[in-house]
Amino acid sequence: MGTLKGKVLFITGGSRGIGLAVALRAARDGARIAIAAKTSEPHPKLPGTIHSAADEIRKAGGEALPVQCDIRYAEQVDAAVAKTVDAFGGIDVCVNNASAISLTPTLDTPVKTFDLMNQINYRGAWLASRACLPHLLKAANPHILNFSPPLNFDPRWFGPHTAYTIAKYNMSLVVLGLAEEFKGRVAVNALWPQTVIATAAIRMLGADLTCQSRKPDIMADAAHAILSKGIDVTGRFFIDEAVLRDEGVRDFGSYAYVPGATLRRDLFLDG
Repeated sequence: MGTLKGKVLFITGGSRGIGLAVALRAARDGARIAIAAKTSEPHPKLPGTIHSAADEIRKAGGEALPVQCDIRYAEQVDAAVAKTVDAFGGIDVCVNNASAISLTPTLDTPVKTFDLMNQINYRGAWLASRACLPHLLKAANPHILNFSPPLNFDPRWFGPHTAYTIAKYNMSLVVLGLAEEFKGRVAVNALWPQTVIATAAIRMLGADLTCQSRKPDIMADAAHAILSKGIDVTGRFFIDEAVLRDEGVRDFGSYAYVPGATLRRDLFLDG
């Protein structure tokens, strides 16, 4: 794989889970990373803050900038990007990791929850991409990477949780649009896990699901491989395991949250 040494990454929602794993993988190369997330003080139920994430990044060998930012608000996103550029001199990579999930049918989905998922998942991804793009266009090998699924329009992926599916698929539509708009100038891709990933959100959904999951490290390693490619690789909807197989990885046992457990395939992927 290539290296992200010296690259500047702007990662949304990077105080825990997949976002933090991506940051730590890049930090081991010597990258400079802005963690743009809401949690600046310890949460009673969720691990990690922007400050604890920054400490981990520095220990891993990278530079870190913790920035408190609620990506639902354009002015906060713009300010976070400006702070990143002031601190590091530019931006090479925008990772749209922040996400909200509620796997509920329509009558069990409050309007507030619908709005939250749509504001964070695709509107937030568009806002962060838009704010980063003037700086990405000046970078040597710029990338935008959204953690969103391939566009599978089988109705079975809509019926059980229409609101969530809309929010995540719109995030993928942002990839399609920006990849075409900035072809040859900025690589814009999506990455999705083949199996459920053990994050704080998944743990809240149930312990059984966690036991059937992989660690966030597999997404981090796949993201690293994608971000090391040239800008000609764009408009793609990557699956983490397939990316790593192309990189020569054959043993995925170390990624399992529970060694030897039967893994659950993630949403939106056909068998």
